[in-house]
Amino acid sequence: MRINVPACLAGLILIGAFAGCLCPRNSAGAQTASITIPPSPPYRPDQILVKPKPGVSLSALAGFHSVQGTVVLQTFQGIGGIEVLRLPPGGSVPDFVARYEQSGLVEFAEPDYEAHTFTTSPNDPKFTDGTLWGLNNFGQNGGTPHADIDAPDGWDIRTSASNIVVAVLDTGVWYTHEDLASNMWVNPHDGNHGTNALPGAIDLTGNDDSGHGTMIAGVLGALGNNGKGVAGVAWQVQIMACKCFNNFGVGNSSAILACLAYAQTNGAQIINASWGGNNSLALSNAVASTRDAGIIFVQACGNSGTNIDVAPVYPASWHFDNVVAVAWTTRNDTLASLSNYGATTVHLAAPGDNIYSTFAGSDNGYFSNSGTSFSAPYVTGALALVMARYPTETYQQIIARVLNGVDLLPALAGKCVTGGRLNLRKALSPPISLTSLPSAGGGAFAMRVSGGANRTCVVQVSTNLAAWFPVFTNTTSADGTFDFADNPSTNSTRRFYRAISTP
Repeated sequence: MRINVPACLAGLILIGAFAGCLCPRNSAGAQTASITIPPSPPYRPDQILVKPKPGVSLSALAGFHSVQGTVVLQTFQGIGGIEVLRLPPGGSVPDFVARYEQSGLVEFAEPDYEAHTFTTSPNDPKFTDGTLWGLNNFGQNGGTPHADIDAPDGWDIRTSASNIVVAVLDTGVWYTHEDLASNMWVNPHDGNHGTNALPGAIDLTGNDDSGHGTMIAGVLGALGNNGKGVAGVAWQVQIMACKCFNNFGVGNSSAILACLAYAQTNGAQIINASWGGNNSLALSNAVASTRDAGIIFVQACGNSGTNIDVAPVYPASWHFDNVVAVAWTTRNDTLASLSNYGATTVHLAAPGDNIYSTFAGSDNGYFSNSGTSFSAPYVTGALALVMARYPTETYQQIIARVLNGVDLLPALAGKCVTGGRLNLRKALSPPISLTSLPSAGGGAFAMRVSGGANRTCVVQVSTNLAAWFPVFTNTTSADGTFDFADNPSTNSTRRFYRAISTP
């Protein structure tokens, strides 16, 4: 199903660190140079975050809190005991951060940083013509055929991840939407579909008052084959709404930590994080805790056209093995000009241009937008399907299946770790394997290609493992195999063989 509609929105950013201006002067007092340090990022003026130092007496720390007049609002035991502290009236954040750092009682102290959505609004004339090309691109609206995630062939293998819980950490999810309601996770204790960790929240259900989070939920898991609206990558999945950003896309470290703790406590297996920002020690500890729990953390890498190997964006730039950072491709399989990238930091790309999805505000609202915010949930949905298909595998193995199954693209060479764009069919398919067979008559080399039923594979040959040339194409039989024999001349150079799946 393809629907043409207008567009708007995009991802989230977290910013960090105190700053000022240094102006060295010569002996006469004249200014000789100036170094401008970026301005201090926004943070809550009434709170800080601290992590107790290992081995420190918690009663000693509690006594220090009492002397300082601070109050512990939250403690995240699963993230090293990080505490959210309310400052006394008139307390200065830099002053209290310094006090705690000098106390010898904490591993670190930092502000409760603000976070903001990545907002990208492309203005090309075809923006309003976008349909679900990212799932199946046959050249519509000037696109390049097969510049998609190969979803129809992937769905031939699996459409449901109904036992997989995906936490969407964002502006919430409009959970009564016609394309989302039946895929919403339900908390067995209170019947809610998630949580709202924003300070002073009255509605604690995680409902969306912005639209950003609802769009992300639709890309990864809108109900498929129901005759309404759109289909997500996973037709069935359990979506947990974790609201840590308000309707303007602004949140804080403490709200993000609370949502991460909620997701971890309540059994989320994958987290979609279409936001990013500063190098917060508290947040890095929280992401590390999700790794320790075996949770996959899918991260949008940002929309500023920046090499984040050089100018890091967090959490994407943290090298935890559960973090999967995603760039944004166009309907022509090019890297979007506004997409961030990084040869060692960003793992793969996925469609992110003019993506049409569910929207908040009504039960039948839909909208279109561009950015890495919307490429990330393509990967999240794919990971959910792969996890459902291979339930005994570790998070590292699930991630490896997705990364090893990308379509290699010239536009992504040197721009991300894999150099490729997501392919759902390949991620869900068994890996291709080669087995030597007894030589056919005359000493011909023979091998068996195995890779799942009805899979078209190209056998390639090389003499140096650098340049490869196709020599045979065939489709596997119902048992998932076909045989190949090669009979090079007796004096030919040593040859190497491999098989790859065709798009």
